[in-house]
Amino acid sequence: MNLPALRLCDAAEIIRARFVDRPNQFLVRCRLESDGKLVRAFLPNPGRMWELLVPGAHLSIRFTGPRTGRSTSYTVLAVERDRAPIVLQTQHANTLARHLVDHGAIPPLRSARVLKSEVAVGHSRFDFLLRDGDVDVMLEVKSTTLYGDGVAMFPDAVTARGARHVAELTALRQSGMDAAILFIVHAPNARWFMPDFHTDLAFSQTLITAHDSGVRILPAAVEWHPDLSLAKPVRMLEIPWNHARREAGEDRGGYLLILRLGRDRRLHIGALGSKLFPKGYYLYIGSAMANLSSRLARHRRLHKRHHWHIDYLRPAASDLIALPVRSSRRIECDLARAIEPISTTACSDFGSSDCACSSHLFAMPHNPLHDMRFHRVLQSFRMSQPA
Repeated sequence: MNLPALRLCDAAEIIRARFVDRPNQFLVRCRLESDGKLVRAFLPNPGRMWELLVPGAHLSIRFTGPRTGRSTSYTVLAVERDRAPIVLQTQHANTLARHLVDHGAIPPLRSARVLKSEVAVGHSRFDFLLRDGDVDVMLEVKSTTLYGDGVAMFPDAVTARGARHVAELTALRQSGMDAAILFIVHAPNARWFMPDFHTDLAFSQTLITAHDSGVRILPAAVEWHPDLSLAKPVRMLEIPWNHARREAGEDRGGYLLILRLGRDRRLHIGALGSKLFPKGYYLYIGSAMANLSSRLARHRRLHKRHHWHIDYLRPAASDLIALPVRSSRRIECDLARAIEPISTTACSDFGSSDCACSSHLFAMPHNPLHDMRFHRVLQSFRMSQPA
């Protein structure tokens, strides 16, 4: 395969910076490594990317100058993880996909060529219409940055629009047209690809149905050099469909709640009595081996009859983030044992009255989402390698 060079920009344009925070979905603040200046940069990616955008992460940005509708003069190109750049520009995925298809770099589409882009079908618009021999193929492209322990997953946030696109491709396939979804996976060390049934169960079930209906699911891993030129070759990842069907088949498993207390609070916690909770962040671990989504919805509500220890703490928290870890086996206690070493304090007997654990509530002085130790624990459960 003779794949011509492709790069995001001239290497001389790349500016190194360190991530500080993300004030909103499309804006980051970062410090230039050259002089420490704090600048704001446009982030052309709506994904969560919690495990990538942690304080101090290395960014590659570019000076783009003032633009209409933007308050920034910089644009984020990539973030570094495991000493490799992960490209964050989602709009670049289509440019890359066309480059790979046109040069035969995707083995299942080796003989295909692009006929048309931005193809309207009914009320939908798909990325490409391909011609493969004498067959037309409708192709949708997705950019994937979420990975860990050799497993890449999509999406990293709930995407009703993405699920609708997959369902519409399934309908096209059932009507007799060939259809495919190309996942551009920015994970040089990934081996497997799976739908992220932890984050978006509906999308995952829709993707499994699409596969079972004949839509081709094509995860292609790409790697980038430090100068943001494309490395080669592209690698096609395995999809453990049986594992995905089992874990996404029923709404069950464990979960973590991240709660923030803005000030010290003394609270009455059922039979535990009066407890002092210093301000900071708290991690609560629970499980629901049926109707996990309903359990998390209950935890989000402030007003309800108190049943579990966490129900007494929940109204005092100014913020709550719920992270499901869907699994066919009970993992609650394993998760608690993994979280305890990275916490500062275990709140004795909280949430653990029916097991041998010392606690299922742990305190941290800072946001766990800003701590790579937390992400490594979460990924070890969410991205366990398929048997």
